[in-house]
Amino acid sequence: MGIEAWITIGAIVMVLGLLIFTRHGPDLVMMFGLTLLMVAPWHDVHGWHIGVLSIRDALSGLSNPGLVTVAVLFVVAEGLQQTGAMNFMVQRLLGRPKTIRTAQTRMMLLVAAISAFLNNTPVVAVFIPLINDWARKFHFSPSKLMIPLSYAAILTGMCTLISTASNLVVNGLLMSETGHASVGMFEVAWLGLPIAVLGLVYMLTVGFALLPERKPAISVADDPRQYTVEMIVDPRGPLVGKSIEDAGLRHLPGMYLMEIERNDQIIAAVGPLEKLVAGDRLVFAGIVESIVDLQKIRGLMPATNQVFKLDAPRVVRCLIEAVVSNTCPLVGKSIREGHFRTVYNAAVIAVARNGERINKKIGDIVLRPGDTLLLETTPDFVERQRDNRDFYLVSAVRDSQPLRYERGPYAVAILVTMIVVVQLGWLDILQGALLASGLMLFSRCVTEQEARRSIEWNLLVVIAAAYGIGRAMGVTGAAEHIAQGLISTAGTNPYLALAVVYGVTMVLNELITNTGAAVLVFPIAVATAMKLDVSYMPFVMAVMTAASMSFNTPVGYQTNLMVYGPGGYRFTDYLRVGVPLSLLMWGTTIVLAPIIWPFGEVTGP
Repeated sequence: MGIEAWITIGAIVMVLGLLIFTRHGPDLVMMFGLTLLMVAPWHDVHGWHIGVLSIRDALSGLSNPGLVTVAVLFVVAEGLQQTGAMNFMVQRLLGRPKTIRTAQTRMMLLVAAISAFLNNTPVVAVFIPLINDWARKFHFSPSKLMIPLSYAAILTGMCTLISTASNLVVNGLLMSETGHASVGMFEVAWLGLPIAVLGLVYMLTVGFALLPERKPAISVADDPRQYTVEMIVDPRGPLVGKSIEDAGLRHLPGMYLMEIERNDQIIAAVGPLEKLVAGDRLVFAGIVESIVDLQKIRGLMPATNQVFKLDAPRVVRCLIEAVVSNTCPLVGKSIREGHFRTVYNAAVIAVARNGERINKKIGDIVLRPGDTLLLETTPDFVERQRDNRDFYLVSAVRDSQPLRYERGPYAVAILVTMIVVVQLGWLDILQGALLASGLMLFSRCVTEQEARRSIEWNLLVVIAAAYGIGRAMGVTGAAEHIAQGLISTAGTNPYLALAVVYGVTMVLNELITNTGAAVLVFPIAVATAMKLDVSYMPFVMAVMTAASMSFNTPVGYQTNLMVYGPGGYRFTDYLRVGVPLSLLMWGTTIVLAPIIWPFGEVTGP
């Protein structure tokens, strides 16, 4: 093994050490490792060299279709979010679980079923924001749901031939290198279904106990700004006739429904079975993040009619927080008397005052210095009023634009179209994702600004750097030397050789890409079978399974990387939960593969 291979292994060990033992961001650590491989000096018989990886190879991840697909799918997911389709999916598909275990069970079964027939990367990309909102709404820790989301998508990777790209790669190698007929669409399910069932059972029992409980540093209940906000039940909306529980108004974090005003009567201590009536005025108290959620519930409208008199359409507005100064000319006047909307082209929808409840309608509230106003207005309000002495502080509320519910059917139709055309093989996943994102923009389900903002650039940097580092393992020969050295230790025992082939593929899967590991180990696995004079099919299926199952590190597979940040995980969390699961998959494959595809036969069942 040459010195460039040892430099590559050393760089990878350093990267893994930094990820495990430090709190540095994975994007910075991965780029540091890639930089080392590009600039590390080394010497051989030909003299001194700079770097073991060329610039072209180092940056190959930036043009990888998988990376581009992930980036484009963020836009598709944003379109679903901005049209309210995501909220609909949460309510219809995931429901209202009472416990975190029930939530995890529902989510994993749903994701596993979908991922059996679709590529798991877009499935996870669409579900991440959905699960984030779901967890926040029901006070669940995202760290209890994000790894299960990724693992559920991975576990059914062997249920159909098209579940993962590595399955197709191995099947292509099987046909081209051995002349064997193509594996059937559901032939892999003989092994894939038992693996998926055992994996799901593990995650819902042992894995559940091993998952970390990560809480945010500041709870939503710690926010001192308690707003009083009023909403009206839209007579033409879907909430009329629904109970408070069914309308989803009991589970907003950091907010509670204080009372309902109906026909000049006050209903206090509102029960969960209370039915909503058209025109009900609902009075809530809570923090700004929950008011944003409240604004996005279809069938509720701001109680103040001032929002309908603003110049700009609602779809381009946002929420702004502004603190009233002692020099504001409207101090001592009610919001209605001071003509707040006319003066500032902004509608006051809620007021916070030292945590106390203001028992008046919005228009009747008399402004005082220090009042924090929640305004609905255009985004340029911040720039226009930033230096205005009427306000101490002006700041925009993130993700507060009203949802475009009328565009929801278009967003769902676009998502379904993408799934169908990819599933039928008319387009590959990147082409389908590009078409879907373009249609999201064309149909105005998402704006250009929202599309740009939706892309998680830190994640893309990590994925691109991981591709480059994996490329170094291949071009320097480090991966091949490791694979051949380990497999040579198996001797003449076919079961031991099968176990080693699986183990080597599993390890390389964590260091390079899953398809890269499959391509590298496949010829070695077939040669090992030939040497032992047994069928190569168990070995081929071991390579296919090990390449599809990556649980031990966040950098081993794209979906693990995608949930790393949203779940607030550390590198060791994947080791704690993933290593036992990998060992379970390993043992199951070694037992079942030779039974389904016997060593003495070449064809499958």
